[in-house]
Amino acid sequence: MRGLWRYLAAALAARFASEGMGMAVVLLALERTGSAAYGAFVLTAWLAPHVLAAPLAGAAAARSRRPRLFHVGALAGFTAAVAALALLLGRAPAAVVFAVAVCGGACGPMVTGGLSSLVPDLVPAGPGRDRAYGWDAATYNAAAVTAPAAVSLVAALVSAAPAAAVLAASGTLAAVLAAGLPYGAPEAGPHRGSPGTGPAAGLGAGLAALWRVRELRAVTAATTLAFVGIGSLTTTSVLLAAGFGRPGAGGVLVTAFAVGALAGALTLGRLTSVESGRLVRWALAGTGAALAAAAFAPSVAVMAALFAVAGVCDGPLLSATLRIRSEYAPAGARTQVFTLGAGLKLTAASAGAALVGFAAAAPPRALLAAIAGLQLAAALLHAGSTVRGSAPRAATGPSEAPSTAPAGRRSRGGP
Repeated sequence: MRGLWRYLAAALAARFASEGMGMAVVLLALERTGSAAYGAFVLTAWLAPHVLAAPLAGAAAARSRRPRLFHVGALAGFTAAVAALALLLGRAPAAVVFAVAVCGGACGPMVTGGLSSLVPDLVPAGPGRDRAYGWDAATYNAAAVTAPAAVSLVAALVSAAPAAAVLAASGTLAAVLAAGLPYGAPEAGPHRGSPGTGPAAGLGAGLAALWRVRELRAVTAATTLAFVGIGSLTTTSVLLAAGFGRPGAGGVLVTAFAVGALAGALTLGRLTSVESGRLVRWALAGTGAALAAAAFAPSVAVMAALFAVAGVCDGPLLSATLRIRSEYAPAGARTQVFTLGAGLKLTAASAGAALVGFAAAAPPRALLAAIAGLQLAAALLHAGSTVRGSAPRAATGPSEAPSTAPAGRRSRGGP
């Protein structure tokens, strides 16, 4: 496992900076302009480029002759945009602020899927790589728990600008750590990507793989649908807490879900005995069931407990998704598959946040029930998508190791 722990530290630092941006931008806007809406627009400019930049970033990373320079440069660009927004938001013309946000957001796919695509370069195929993806998924959950809380605390004690500076420092640490990572796969291992996609895969190779490879198509469609609901969970949590006369308790519900997700990622997410596709369906179904129960909770305390259960169920979803992408992505389009998948989920989450804004007048329990329904629908979508057709398989060249997956798993075609 060449450099895995350094990678996890870099990933955690980068994702800490990413997860804290939503809170930091809104607090900066509110502090300097008195308008939280301005912060929401800046955040939209930050998130919007993810899905558009994802295939470009993935293709550029795959074609780069100096991958170390490319990844470190992307993290440095991301960090520079965080620092620039801390200085410019509320002080420079809005057009300048939006332009900086768009540039920073364009580097975002390399912080999420782009970094995760490096795991096969660090850990040989097999159970060790599956466990590594469990740890990688945990960095997202840990960042989601700690970053907003840290930003809020620093902003309360000092101001929003130093809080954003903490995020920039974390991004800088990530770039420094990434510079010391080894780049280049230690061994090929078993691989099931589509044939005919080599190292020089074109710009559309990632999108083609997501569409043509059944396992990739299924997990991408299911998680994208699920994230429409997850993206609206924060706003819905505030509305639910307000219905109990405690609007401030919305943060308790969000934190309970995030803590549960971290626990799920560190435990269930590291299971290698459960087939990845089955784990995806269990995670989605469990999350939906727990949130559906929470819609009928009689108190904030009971609702928070059910949110934590939902988080535990959600925790292994990301690690299972990462394992599927690694196993089935064509070698030349692997980074594209990772960045596109992450970009689509972020875009879906943004759409969900917008939708719940339009539906904010609806009963909060009905909104939570709808979110739960989306998770259950995503589980059904994944199940239905994996029983139709057959997955393309890679031609095994003379230098490639044959698949060592269990025969039963191959007969089911994976997830």
